[in-house]
Amino acid sequence: MNNPFQNALQQLEKSAKIINLDMDVLELLKIPDRVLQVKVPVKMDNGKLTIFEGFRVQYNNWAGPYKGGLRYFPTVDLDEVKALAFWMTIKCSVAGIPMGGGKGGITVNPKELSVGELERLTKTFVRMIAPNIGARVDVPAPDVYTNSQIMEWLVDEYAKFNGQEDLAVTTGKPLSRGGSEGRDRATAMGGFYILQKLVETRFIASLPAQPIIAIQGFGNAGSVMAELCCAAGYKVVAVSDSSAGIYNEQGLDIAKVVEYKKSTGKLAGFSGVKDISNAELLELAVDVLVPAALENQITIDNANQVKARLIIELANGPITPEADEILAKNGIKSVPDVLANSGGVTVSYFEWLQNIEGSHWTEEQVFAKLKELIVPAFLNIWQMHEEKKIDLRTAAFCLALSRLQKLWYDATMKLN
Repeated sequence: MNNPFQNALQQLEKSAKIINLDMDVLELLKIPDRVLQVKVPVKMDNGKLTIFEGFRVQYNNWAGPYKGGLRYFPTVDLDEVKALAFWMTIKCSVAGIPMGGGKGGITVNPKELSVGELERLTKTFVRMIAPNIGARVDVPAPDVYTNSQIMEWLVDEYAKFNGQEDLAVTTGKPLSRGGSEGRDRATAMGGFYILQKLVETRFIASLPAQPIIAIQGFGNAGSVMAELCCAAGYKVVAVSDSSAGIYNEQGLDIAKVVEYKKSTGKLAGFSGVKDISNAELLELAVDVLVPAALENQITIDNANQVKARLIIELANGPITPEADEILAKNGIKSVPDVLANSGGVTVSYFEWLQNIEGSHWTEEQVFAKLKELIVPAFLNIWQMHEEKKIDLRTAAFCLALSRLQKLWYDATMKLN
């Protein structure tokens, strides 16, 4: 398995050469500011004490407080969290929001825990990292297998440490506790705005006005993306979750698929479709492929079999650097995760801002503000991609690194 942090460093060094990044800045960006690695002891329902391993990586705060999700997953390890924290640094810079990059995780299968065990796990972890988080320091958010309930527990436990409630300590909270309208649809909405812009502009001449789409991953981001594409008149022919994929070349009835997934918790067994694997979905002859699952899905082993004309990366790190090279040679454009799924962190920033200001925006306001940020960011990256004859990911990194370098220069000048 590819080491995600090594992948991230390869991306960093490749882009740094193109813009002649200051060597001091490059060295500083190779290493996170702080790594918290903690034991998380939890008394289970059967009375047994189980110790889990927890991480919080604070990568870079030149732009503002560290910002990044907290994931609960069996394979979480330090290299993964470091990579995700680095990508969050780039993502916030690409989006042009005043936040830095961070990420957290606990090595656990949350499906095996009761609600009570999950709450105790969360609150114990918060106690361990509480001295190092805060609205102006580090602001966690939901990620893989975490949700608004877990963020509410985080707020409650942090209030005990802080002496008072601070809603801005985390984002992705329930609406009743200072959450933002539109947060649950933000990641997909950002990716959809970019896809919509690509269809409108005809930047990719071979991309039709009503593209055929396959989506790997049918969690929050993937299912909402499917709904948005369907509503726009695009044809979604395949979707998958962790256990199964379904395909219908005439197009899936996404509303029925979503309802089936909600009622059964799975895609397997949905009628009137062809069953396919996640691997097969990635190789379908479609116009647009949307990886919305986990890292390292398109690798050197399967990149040559990818037939899509365009990839929209709603997942974090779904394509390895080696696969990137192959896709580029094959003429496949890939809108990178640091841009394509930045709608999530952008609306997280909006939530933080609303909490700081004591305001509440409508969903219409939230999505209008998101579009105002993400579409110009995409156009800037596309322009750099064309001018420098580089792939979109490298262009996104070049833009982000240029902004980070300026922040570092400005801060250094103030110190001197």
